[in-house]
Amino acid sequence: MGSQKKTSSGASLSMKTSNKLRRQAMYVEQKKDADKARHEERHRRRKEEAKNPEMRKERLEKNQPSTIEKKRIWDEGDNDGLGAVVDVAQLKRRRLEEAEIQAAKEADGIVDEEDEDLDSMLGSDEEGQSENEDADERMERIRAERAQRNPSIAPSTTSTNLDLTPDSLTEEFKHLFTEQPLEFPKILVTTSLNATIHKEAQDLAAIFPNSTYIRRSANFHGHKYSVREIAKFAKNRGYNVLIVVGEDQKRPCQLSVIHLNSEEAAPGPTLTYTIRGYQPGKALLGHGNPTNHYPELLLNGFKTPLGLLAAKSMYTLFPAKPELSGRQVVTLHNQRDYIFFRRHRYIFREARSTEKNVTGADGAEMKGLQGIRAGLQEIGPRMTLKLRRVDKGIGRAGSEGEDALKWEWKAKMEKKRTRFNL
Repeated sequence: MGSQKKTSSGASLSMKTSNKLRRQAMYVEQKKDADKARHEERHRRRKEEAKNPEMRKERLEKNQPSTIEKKRIWDEGDNDGLGAVVDVAQLKRRRLEEAEIQAAKEADGIVDEEDEDLDSMLGSDEEGQSENEDADERMERIRAERAQRNPSIAPSTTSTNLDLTPDSLTEEFKHLFTEQPLEFPKILVTTSLNATIHKEAQDLAAIFPNSTYIRRSANFHGHKYSVREIAKFAKNRGYNVLIVVGEDQKRPCQLSVIHLNSEEAAPGPTLTYTIRGYQPGKALLGHGNPTNHYPELLLNGFKTPLGLLAAKSMYTLFPAKPELSGRQVVTLHNQRDYIFFRRHRYIFREARSTEKNVTGADGAEMKGLQGIRAGLQEIGPRMTLKLRRVDKGIGRAGSEGEDALKWEWKAKMEKKRTRFNL
């Protein structure tokens, strides 16, 4: 018999033999060899990491998945306008560092380059160099201290800090970004004309405490009230927010949040969202029934000025003092400009013997949470929101002036998959 030519393990089995049964046997052998090599490599690595725990720590730091969120790009510059894609936390941190540098220079008597010619005769060159070195050393020490801060335990669920709102956004929407939010907002919920989704609209109205649902007239001979007329009616009766639920093919498809403001201020802004994947609570497996308690509100992942505007708009729809005894939580999680809406009820229980303790992002057990588990029961409804437009007044028709349209989503905004608006 002639000797069979050996090929690489990665070569196609059909190039080795034309016998089907032999190919199947060779595939099984090849798979066993690959699994054996993988298990041996894991066992060898486990033994080495047991002797040197630093190796495991370095491996976990390098073995991070390359997601789109980690490749996210930001706009350059200090523009903090509504359409700017900047991280407000990094922007504020950078401005604080610049202010600290400027304050350190002023404290050390260091002048700018423009005034160097005027004060060139004051002091010697050696004194100026020593002062510059002292200021640089001080700033390096400040940066080193900031770099040593411990990272977040759960970086994937970063909560939104509304205190980082830029001053330009606060001045533009001063009636929305007030120092003292409403403790008990009053909300009016209605639908589009001739709507049939009254049950879904009532479920959405039940999410917001102290809300009232009113049907719009479907009578052919009745008066068809416009959204501006309804907003005027609601504002005269003490309502703070008007929510209009749109319909498409007998399903909720749009959500417009209109802020009516106080008596002296004009209504606005209006934030228009599209609704995707709407599921009522009764369609969820193992769902719970809601209670009348004021829920807690979690706002995650809103980082840009536009994101803070959307987060603040949702923040004003719920009472500022939640009732913790109800154990209800409303979560609005922003990821890639999609806002995932969820409503749960939680309970703390003892962990079972088969359950592991709660661990952090580094894999280590969190102190103080040993033997504790949190059980969740979704109440519903479940839906996904996407911000489409921000108008100055009551929708597109009720906004006037050059800046009537504050922001609008366009298809060209998604050409770069690593650039997000919220």
